[in-house]
Amino acid sequence: MKFTDFNLKDTIQQAVTDAGFTEPSPVQKDAIPLVLEGHDLVAQAQTGTGKTAAFGLPIMSMMKADGSVEGLVIVPTRELAMQVSDELFRFGAKSGLKTATVYGGTPYGRQIDRIKQASIVVATPGRLQDLLMSGKIKINPSFVVLDEADEMLDMGFLDEIKNIFTFLPKERQTLLFSATMPNSIRKLAEQILKSPKTVSITKSEKTNTKITQLYYVVQERERDDALVRLIDYKNPKKCIIFCRMKKEVDRLVAHMTAQGFKVSGLHGDMEQKQREVTIRAFKSGGIDIFIATDVAARGLDVNDVTHVFNYHIPFDSESYVHRIGRTGRAGKSGEAITLVSPNELRTIKRIEKDVGTKMTTQVIPTRMEVQNNRSDELIAKIAETKVTDKAVELVKTLQHDLDIVTIAHLLASMIQSENSVKGKDTIGLGLEEIELLIERAMQNRGNGGGGRNRGGYRGGNRNGGGGRNRSRNGSGGGSGGGNRNSRSGGGDRNGRSGGGRDSRNGGQGSRG
Repeated sequence: MKFTDFNLKDTIQQAVTDAGFTEPSPVQKDAIPLVLEGHDLVAQAQTGTGKTAAFGLPIMSMMKADGSVEGLVIVPTRELAMQVSDELFRFGAKSGLKTATVYGGTPYGRQIDRIKQASIVVATPGRLQDLLMSGKIKINPSFVVLDEADEMLDMGFLDEIKNIFTFLPKERQTLLFSATMPNSIRKLAEQILKSPKTVSITKSEKTNTKITQLYYVVQERERDDALVRLIDYKNPKKCIIFCRMKKEVDRLVAHMTAQGFKVSGLHGDMEQKQREVTIRAFKSGGIDIFIATDVAARGLDVNDVTHVFNYHIPFDSESYVHRIGRTGRAGKSGEAITLVSPNELRTIKRIEKDVGTKMTTQVIPTRMEVQNNRSDELIAKIAETKVTDKAVELVKTLQHDLDIVTIAHLLASMIQSENSVKGKDTIGLGLEEIELLIERAMQNRGNGGGGRNRGGYRGGNRNGGGGRNRSRNGSGGGSGGGNRNSRSGGGDRNGRSGGGRDSRNGGQGSRG
């Protein structure tokens, strides 16, 4: 199917062609015809699937461009408001359709002036409600869109949304887009939509097949070390680390900055100006690592994210799909990496079943494996480096006292010392241990016995004896016999010593 099959207005179709779009995404293919037929719509689709075009193209194709506000799009965050507004403006420019972005933290007067000139208003709930209740604006849109509706409800905007709809015309076409469909969203849809059609992306379409999904099993106290080791090994060009809570974001930003990474965080307590600077720095390459909560990152649209890390496994399957959808975008491949504790293995299996995907378990690379990987990269980089005049002069100077082989050895030693990998030799559990844990977890779920096992799988004492099993409503011995020094039996991964990590250039970056 092609975009030309929708028979959009000529100027809208030209904008689509200019943008290089030819084939619609699944949500666009299903939603656009229904919107063009005039139906109210409830659509479940993840960020990054082309939702903005799915509602924007058809409603703009039906607009008259008569100077009034014909379309209203309500979104949860300022960042998403700016992003959606920019995209709609790009599609509507040839049709004379202007957009106005409305959110808190900016003067009322400027926004009101822009609303008077706009065909489409993109707004956050709080500021829009203020403008409507104060009588500063009166709008009569024919098309109303709730985008990322689940996030708006999670952020506590339900009352504002209901109030906003009391100011809107009863005769309108209403579209609701949401990544998840909890009961609260279904109830809201019943209140504000009329006989809506539904579009739901199937499980096979929810997870991008170009995203490699991996998970690593670590003890709770190893999460920080595991994250640093994996970033050292994977060497992502640009990555997002997801945390569950704001305090985790702040702590992890401080920890990763101390390790020498160019990193910054994003959560709901940050000032708007700081949020905008942080996002701009991430998009432009001023920072390499972005640490965020689910809510704060909703609407963040960056196409060159190579890796997504789940510092903790998300609370539900839909959140997992939303998180990993930040990589593997615009036709590119990506990796999604999740850190889990032994007690969370059942959750991993549940997510796999819920979203119809397969996550592969791997062992966290050893310090030597990371060092070897760095050495290979260094050799390749040296081979590609061009010889400069200053380098030639430097070698000539050194040759007064040293032979050329010694000079080469000294320079190589200096470079390697700067790229040495510190920290524990081994982190996390081995494959055999993980397989044993999964097997026991599945058995316990099947027979209802051997409830929560605290330390039973850990191999007990430091010399590899039987584990201490604290079992609730069930029985089962710890897996002993190992020699892994304060870790579970069945392995032979000794020699875990503490240590720091070399520093990378840079700190908390920003631009503008």
